[in-house]
Parts: sequence; C-alpha cells; structure tokens
Amino acid sequence: MGTTPRARRSDTRERIQQTALGLFVTRGYEKTSLREIAEELGVTKAALYYHFKTKEDILTALSDRLGEPVDELIAWGREQPPTLENKRELLTRYSLAVRDAAPLYRILQENQATLRDLDIGARLRERVGAVSRLVHAAEDGENTPLETLVRFSSALLTVHFGTFTLDELPGDPEAKRVALLAVALQILDSADGGSTG
Repeated sequence: MGTTPRARRSDTRERIQQTALGLFVTRGYEKTSLREIAEELGVTKAALYYHFKTKEDILTALSDRLGEPVDELIAWGREQPPTLENKRELLTRYSLAVRDAAPLYRILQENQATLRDLDIGARLRERVGAVSRLVHAAEDGENTPLETLVRFSSALLTVHFGTFTLDELPGDPEAKRVALLAVALQILDSADGGSTG
C-alpha cells in the first residue's frame, strides 16, 4: 500500500519547513535564500516553489504550526474564570508552548527589523497580547491593584523572555524551563494577597 499524493505533499512541506527553520536559526532569516533551502533539501528551486513561493510563506507556515498550541491555550483561557489557579495553568501551558516554538521566536526576535512589517510579526504580537490579557484579567470585574498587575506581568515575562535569556547558560534546556516556570509561579502566587482570587 503506497502513500497518497496528499500525504507525500504534506511530508515534503514538513521537510521544507524543518530545513528552512534550521537554516533560519543558524544563518538568519534574511541571509537564507530559497535556493539554499532547495540545495539543503536536494531539490530544485522549482520543486520548492511548488510548495512555497517565498521565504515568508515558509515562515508563516512554521508560525501557524508552532503557534497552534498557543492558539489552543488562548481559546482554553477565554473559557475559564480568571482565577489564580487558572492563571497558574495558563503559565504552565504557555511555558511548554514557548519551549516548543523557541526557534521561531528566536528567528522573530533576531530579525525584528526585517519582519516588523510582515503579517507574521503582527500575528505573534496578537498571540502574546492575548496571553497577556488572560494573565491580567480580573475576577468579576474587580479593580486589581497595580502591584498585583506588575506581578502578573513579571510572571509572564519570566516565562516568555526567560526562555531566550537563559539560552546561553549551560545546562539542560528542560531543567531551565522548569526553573523559569517555578520562579514565574512563585511571582504569580505572591500576587495572591491581592483581590484576584
């Protein structure tokens, strides 16, 4: 039993995305050409064009795939009451999503000037903004003290930006993620004295 043309096309698109991701991380988005991606894959540039017309198309497909867990998390968070326990769960899940999408975030971070005006940059900002609004949401429309809001921001920033700031430190990436999450949850829990639940 052979594979279907659709399955082969999907496998090829996945290979292209993985190869491009590796090149974007090592060489930089701007310095990587479609020709280099095709060469790395051992295919013609025309074969690559069949699946993706531009580097932006590849990056958008990567963003869609790697951003899916964040989109699912946002949908979940919007259905939950904004309790401290749900904020803890949100940060825990976000920690995993950022870990899995770290190469994409790194590409976006290192190529801000180039990617600023592209749709992918706006979509990333929308995702991070949506997670931020969920972390900052007040229970039952209460007025949350500024200090508590700062703690919520600090917890989210610890998870989000900590992933990249600890990248250069020695050690197991998963151990660093767990340590970042533990600190973020401690910050979040320190907000418990406020009026957020």
